[in-house]
Amino acid sequence: MNDDETTQEPLPEKPRAPRKRRKAAPPPPRLDPATRARSIRAFEGLKETYPDAECALHHKNAFELLIATILSAQCTDARVNLTTPALFAALPTPAAMAAAPLEQLETLVKSTGFFRNKAKSLKGASERITTVFLGEVPPSMEDLLTLPGVARKTANVVRGVCFGLADGVVVDTHVHRLANRLGWSKGKTPPHVEKDLMALFPKTSWIELSHILIQHGRRLCIARKPRCPECPVKALCPSSGG
Repeated sequence: MNDDETTQEPLPEKPRAPRKRRKAAPPPPRLDPATRARSIRAFEGLKETYPDAECALHHKNAFELLIATILSAQCTDARVNLTTPALFAALPTPAAMAAAPLEQLETLVKSTGFFRNKAKSLKGASERITTVFLGEVPPSMEDLLTLPGVARKTANVVRGVCFGLADGVVVDTHVHRLANRLGWSKGKTPPHVEKDLMALFPKTSWIELSHILIQHGRRLCIARKPRCPECPVKALCPSSGG
């Protein structure tokens, strides 16, 4: 190096901002015996009111339910049920859906909203089911969560309805709303509400719990103007003054 050449010191690296830690879900509330007993009585009352509560998404097998549940994001079950007959008539199996052009999938599911992302998820999930799981929807939570478009809620739906397995409680907008109104949870997010419900009710009731709350949320405990005078458990609901 010549004497007249100058050297430049490397610029100091900017300190990295510390990673923000995700807030852990708060521990389930410690309910006093009277509150817990009231919650159990309310649930029993709802079970008597809706003895035939079941999944509202039409399906013939685990694959159809998986696809319908992916489509139900930000969409009503009624709209999904209007969409899936044509979808499954054209592409009835994971292999057929995996091989379909993305544009065809987009056209078939367009009415459910966010159709481009949903079409990618349907194709990706179908490809993985075909190549990795030999054309069968896997029953395990761990395997289901590897499918594109599948998060915990969707996995819980498929495991509960098709395989009778419960890892948790399906928390949609109805379940979230009713859990808060009934005083079963103060959670602001689905994971918080799910954790509270799992602590409050026995595992044997987790699958039917979501079906019953969803049906009650659609019929009486609606979002804007709940029909409290007609509610079978109004005396046990703190939101109705019971």
